[in-house]
Amino acid sequence: MRTQSIPVTDPAAGLKLTEIFYSLQGEANEAGHPTVFVRLTGCPLRCVYCDTTYSFDGGTRFGLDDIIQQISQYNAKYVCVTGGEPLAQPNCVVLLKTLCDSGFKVSLETSGALDISKVDTRVSRIVDVKTPSSHEQHRNMIENYPHLTQHDQIKFVISDRADYEWSKDFLMQHQLANLVSTVWFSPAFAIEGNVRLPPLARNLAQWILEDHLPVKFQLQLHKLLWQDEKGR
Repeated sequence: MRTQSIPVTDPAAGLKLTEIFYSLQGEANEAGHPTVFVRLTGCPLRCVYCDTTYSFDGGTRFGLDDIIQQISQYNAKYVCVTGGEPLAQPNCVVLLKTLCDSGFKVSLETSGALDISKVDTRVSRIVDVKTPSSHEQHRNMIENYPHLTQHDQIKFVISDRADYEWSKDFLMQHQLANLVSTVWFSPAFAIEGNVRLPPLARNLAQWILEDHLPVKFQLQLHKLLWQDEKGR
C-alpha cells in the first residue's frame, strides 16, 4: 500500500527519476516511519535477487526544485533516496545535501559499489555488502568503509548458508559492527509468486543466535504488509 507515484514531468535538468512515492519505510533504522521515497533511475549492478529492475531504464529528468516541491507536499519528516543505484547520478550528492538543508531526515540506499565519501554526513547511508549469491560480490568497494560513521548502516542480503558464512567472515574481517550504528542481516525474498516469509528467515535467525553475531535480523516490512513484490 502506498500513494500513487507522482509523474516525473520536468525536462529541464537535474536528475533522472523513476518515481516519487509516499509509504511506510520497510527496513533499516527508520522502519515504520511514513517516508517519501525518491527512486532514481539506473544501476550499474545486476544483482540476482534485485526487486527493482524496473528502475534500470527509462525515467524522466526532474529539476531539483521540483523534486523538493513534490516531496514537501506530503508533509513527511523522512525522505529515502533509493534506486537503482542513486550514486550513479552525480547530482544525487547535491539532492541529498539540499534535502538535509531543507530540514528533512534523509537516508540513502546504496549498493556499496560506488564512492560514498562525498555524501553529506547528515545522511544515514545504508550501504549494502554484496554477498556471493548476488553475483556482484566483486563490486564491494572496501575503500568506502573508512568513511562510515555511527550515523550509517550496513546491510547484507543473504540467500543461503554459504552467504551467511561468507557474511560472518566479512563482518569480522572488516570490523563492520564497530563502524556503523547497525549491521543488518536480511534474508532474500523470492521475487516471483506471492511474497511470504522467506524459507531462509527462521534458519538465519537461528544462525545469528548460535554465533552471537553483533548484527540485527530484519525482514522487509512492506513486503510482509502488502505482499509487495517490487519492494515498493
